[in-house]
Amino acid sequence: MNSDAIAQLRAGNPRAVARAISAMERGGASAREIVTAIFRYTGRAHIVGVTGAPGTGKSTLVNEIAKHYRRRGQRVGIVAVDPTSPFSGGAILGDRLRMQDLSGDDGVFIRSMATRGAFGGLAAATSDAVKVLDAAGFEIVLVETVGAGQNEVEIARNAHTTIVVEAPGMGDDIQAIKAGIMEIADLLIVNKADRDEVSATVAALEMNLNLKPKAENDWRPPVLKTIATTGEGVADAVEWIGKHRAYLEANHLLEVRERARCRAELELIVQRELMARLLRGVNGAKIEMLVEQIAAREVDVYAAAERLIG
Repeated sequence: MNSDAIAQLRAGNPRAVARAISAMERGGASAREIVTAIFRYTGRAHIVGVTGAPGTGKSTLVNEIAKHYRRRGQRVGIVAVDPTSPFSGGAILGDRLRMQDLSGDDGVFIRSMATRGAFGGLAAATSDAVKVLDAAGFEIVLVETVGAGQNEVEIARNAHTTIVVEAPGMGDDIQAIKAGIMEIADLLIVNKADRDEVSATVAALEMNLNLKPKAENDWRPPVLKTIATTGEGVADAVEWIGKHRAYLEANHLLEVRERARCRAELELIVQRELMARLLRGVNGAKIEMLVEQIAAREVDVYAAAERLIG
């Protein structure tokens, strides 16, 4: 992108923002040039991750949270990650369909991204898309993960505030307190709170929080109830997002989280680059030969990897 395109991006021009994110998804030299050009303008947005199992109403909740911020006059960027088919490679980017009532608002930018084989609930270019939205002046960036389940913890390394969404009646109470996704929550939201089982779900979450040892000045995630389809409880959730931001700032933890986010991104990029360089220097036929040997139990995967690296 030339300097004029970068200026348009910084002014929040939707087409410039969309083109930049598309370049990030394609990767390569053009993506790197954009990051170099905009990086100094990032670091201002508050990044809010929203994760949870499928069916909890994450997209509807994100939609309502965005509308609440807009009523406050704040600009909102949304990155919604959808799963990619392991067979066709395609993805139904359905989150944009659930957020159609935001589509006419110039203060909201919505981008759906396919995982394209990435794990942890995010797409490979998610963090770069967040940088683009940050540089474009969006004060709040909402990142909605795939919704794959308990292993979807990557968002905690990419967000300042992480919301874990639960819903009543989606299994036994133990399901709600399993390790993994529970540990990353800064806010716990029980959506679809008009269901009969809501009290049991809230009690299970509170019990789990009570079992954790509490350090001095330690943040205790609030357990909130919302009905996203009507907007009930969303204002309270937005208030708690602000309280968490204030807590991070007061305890000098915002810088700590930002450094952790930068370290995680650096490590991920190094892994990708090393893998790409390794594969560029290896004959594809050799890899196929090693795969055949592994399948035939002639060589184990560690030995095969050593041969490739060597």
